[in-house]
Amino acid sequence: MPPSYDSNWEHDLHKGLLKQWEHHVDVVNYIIKHTYEPDFVKTMDGKLILLEAKGRFWDFAEYSKYIWVRKALPENTELVFLFANPSSPMPQAKRRKDGTKRSHGEWASANGFTWYSEDSLPDNWVDVRYRKDNTLNIESE
Repeated sequence: MPPSYDSNWEHDLHKGLLKQWEHHVDVVNYIIKHTYEPDFVKTMDGKLILLEAKGRFWDFAEYSKYIWVRKALPENTELVFLFANPSSPMPQAKRRKDGTKRSHGEWASANGFTWYSEDSLPDNWVDVRYRKDNTLNIESE
């Protein structure tokens, strides 16, 4: 196949039937429109927080989606993750030499996302009385 052509047929068209046409001179950017519905939303200190509660990621398409969502967010909006278990391994993660796999928390940190577990959510983000009562109930069991 000749260089700059996607197929022999495309080359033959350009050298014959379409020889008066320019070939591969324009680039057209396009966007496939998607929507995202955050799990929880709250405005704090003038910033809109989109809180995504994740038990786990299922595949590459799912977790890469959040990088695109973040790129589309307006100023003063942040996508934050709340992981059920931040140390859960990512899907299809390769085993490292030490035997571990990349975790959900590591993925979020490496991609510049703020993330929390239920225990690490800041007090001003939660119902502190519920947290305190719930912690007492768990400890007394």
